[in-house]
Amino acid sequence: MLDMNHVTRFYTLLILLFLSSSINTVLAQKKEPLHLVSAKECKACHEEIYSQWKGSMHANSTALKDPIHGAFYKAVIGNPKEEGLKKKDKYPVCLQCHAPAAAKDGKTNLAALPVYNEGVNCVACHTITKFKGTKKASGGLRLGTKAYEFSESSLQGPGTNHSGPDWEHPLFENSANPDIFKTSAVCMGCHDQRKNSNKVALCQTGGEIASSGGSNNCLSCHMPVVNGKVDHSLLGGHSAKMVSKGLLMTMSTVTRNNTLDVSIKLTNQLPHNFPTGAPFRNVYVRLTGYDKEGQVVWSSSQSHPAQDDKKAMFMYSLGDKEGKPAPPPKATQVLGDTRLKPHETRKLLYSVPKMKIIKLRAVAYYDLLLPPMKKKFSKPEHKELVTSKIIAVSENSIDLVGRK
Repeated sequence: MLDMNHVTRFYTLLILLFLSSSINTVLAQKKEPLHLVSAKECKACHEEIYSQWKGSMHANSTALKDPIHGAFYKAVIGNPKEEGLKKKDKYPVCLQCHAPAAAKDGKTNLAALPVYNEGVNCVACHTITKFKGTKKASGGLRLGTKAYEFSESSLQGPGTNHSGPDWEHPLFENSANPDIFKTSAVCMGCHDQRKNSNKVALCQTGGEIASSGGSNNCLSCHMPVVNGKVDHSLLGGHSAKMVSKGLLMTMSTVTRNNTLDVSIKLTNQLPHNFPTGAPFRNVYVRLTGYDKEGQVVWSSSQSHPAQDDKKAMFMYSLGDKEGKPAPPPKATQVLGDTRLKPHETRKLLYSVPKMKIIKLRAVAYYDLLLPPMKKKFSKPEHKELVTSKIIAVSENSIDLVGRK
């Protein structure tokens, strides 16, 4: 009588041998270095992780996939399908983070190889052997791939267990590297800081975290363990749900003779600024009063808080030499920074006429783009990028008893 366990093990071995043989054949034909191995090769054994990564901004980080990055890239660098592009006679620094496989080859045509357009794929991270830091000893910055040392023969990971299907690989040696993969070091090469060509700070999450004490681990929020496995969805600034976790908003109301004194308290629960990352991300709060029919009878902003209620606008403002607003690549100075600092609590105070208000509602909205920038993303497929997302709501009912 056949032992089904032995039969199962036999067929499992055949499958592994087949996979190993197939991948070996593909790589032998192409003679590819490790950094050119496609994420699709990893899917065979890590389908769930591949699926999570595939939907992430890491997988969609290139100028051919991310409309926002693509718009800036085309305006500053040029056509992402053109080879040999340079910025001030240098290789475009943005590719070091957004297209690491192409950066390692010194290429700018992201359509030349499929792996160039995979963004931050599996091997882009899992070949890192050392984080050198983003600051050079001689001054200046080294960003993205330049901030790391890589292996072309060994895959790197967080664990010390070199056995089991989640760790074995049919082609390459695997190395446990917890100093990189259990710390923020794996993130900081791209998410520490970034300056434009005028030396104006753009993204600066690393410095923000350092100012809060620097002991926080990015992975605990952005790569949580779910059902015993590390989630590779890598949620961040493009996820309103992720952003909403960082803001605690409450509201209190005191009734006066003719007014309602409203205090909206906002607390940044994160170890970095809120919002952080790309300098055009912003948060704003709108307070609205409703009557018993549910009609709006009062609002803190008649147009947009950026215009008529600036204290309720949380943003990083960049400008030109004349002090006028300027896009990140062309900015020459910082005009202001009203974002919430790490763990900061701030209050917005309003004196609202009683009128016929029976309910006050405060809503915090999150935007990936500033209002003027939204006009450049008018295509139907851009709707998600330009739609303000609700990330916090607080409501108070107003007692009508005793009113004349």
